[in-house]
Order: sequence, then C-alpha cells, then structure tokens
Amino acid sequence: QVQLVASGGGLVQAGGSLRLSCAVFGSIFSINVMNWYRQAPGKQRELVAHITTGGMTNYADSVKGRFTISRDNAKNTVYLQMNSLKPEDTAVYYCNAPELYNGKYYENIWGQGTQVIVSS
Repeated sequence: QVQLVASGGGLVQAGGSLRLSCAVFGSIFSINVMNWYRQAPGKQRELVAHITTGGMTNYADSVKGRFTISRDNAKNTVYLQMNSLKPEDTAVYYCNAPELYNGKYYENIWGQGTQVIVSS
C-alpha cells in the first residue's frame, strides 16, 4: 500500500524556520500534484501550497513570500521550507497526493500530519 510520511515539525520561535518533508513509499507510477495543507484547532483545513510535476507552484496568500514548496521527483518527496514563521502558522501540517497513479487507477492519499508550533 502507498503511504505518505510527513516529518520535520516541531516547536520554533516566531521569526524562525522549519523544513517539512513528505516521503512517499510504495509502488508509484506518477504523482502529478502534491500539496501541503494545515489545520489549526477550531479552524477549517486549508491549502497552504501546491506543486506540479513540472515545478509550477501556488501558495495561500497568508504564506506567500515566506514559504517555499519543492519536490524531488526521483525520490517521490515533497518539501515545505517555512521561513519567518508567525504564531498564526501553528497547526498540524498534512501532505497530500490527490492524483497519485499506481499504474491502474488514481488515489487521493494523505500523510499522517506533523505538528508545527510557533511561539511568540
């Protein structure tokens, strides 16, 4: 079975940086799109960043200019570099492959989430 494993979360002071990683394990034919979502307590899950196989990216307005999403296609891994962190960035961050193709059909796969806490 295909699994997404997120890592890199932790506790950081405002203004600091973290890099999140999401590694995909299993038999994979292609992953056209990879996303990072986050969800804070009492709030709806939101899309933070998006990247295509070709490297085209999009960001939520709240993180644009501070976060950078990238991917290593050979390793089936996506990263989220988070700089100038703010307390409002505190959330559980989830990686997502909404159109993973295993050679026979598409799957929407989610990682387990990694906690990011930004203190003031």
